[in-house]
Amino acid sequence: MFDVFKRPKVRIEVPRLKQRRPPALTERVNLAELTPEIVPYLGQAAYIQLSVFESLARAVMLAPNVGAKELLGPAAGFALGKHEMLTAELRRLVAEPSSVIEPFAPAIDRYAAEIRGADWFESLTSIYLTAGILDDFFVLLATGLEGDVGPRAARIVAGDDGRQVIVTMLSDAMSADSMLSSRLALWGRRLVGDTLLVARSAIHHSGNPQNDEQRIEPVFTELIAKHSRRMDGLGLTA
Repeated sequence: MFDVFKRPKVRIEVPRLKQRRPPALTERVNLAELTPEIVPYLGQAAYIQLSVFESLARAVMLAPNVGAKELLGPAAGFALGKHEMLTAELRRLVAEPSSVIEPFAPAIDRYAAEIRGADWFESLTSIYLTAGILDDFFVLLATGLEGDVGPRAARIVAGDDGRQVIVTMLSDAMSADSMLSSRLALWGRRLVGDTLLVARSAIHHSGNPQNDEQRIEPVFTELIAKHSRRMDGLGLTA
């Protein structure tokens, strides 16, 4: 139970980006070229939502009071609901969704352990920021899926997540502790590299590293811009 208070070693490997361009450039990228097949897309997206649920459930368990537990509980329910809806989409295509989801579990579990944080506040920050990046990414990636699965998957991932309560809880905590904001700002910046590596693992690679980097760059630029806005919303410096 108390493993959450042990600071893990965080691997910081932020993908190299060229000079930033306006987020609108993402629209020019042919996301169909980056998107994997429908089945692995749904499998990875489903397990990520299950991992978010597990992180939120742990945060509920370790919450300092009943009020905090009640506020976080619905957010965990939303994440589990997204997992179940993505699994239902997968069940339309394969007989055993778990066989598709299972291969993604080890890497995502390792990632979840690395970004867990040293205490409850870092854990909440991780959930809010990293789930936001991955939701944004899988919504963008869904636009490249063939047929009507893409729009449905995008709606599921982009649906209500109930995580806005985390902003209020962290803001209140930082107001009461002047040192907390500096610590969480540093932690928020450390989360980006590993989270973008998870996003990168979902991309279909052409085999041409230089071409892949050119296609991925504007997508990641937009993800980082949205991450910065979330940091700003928390009152943290990105």
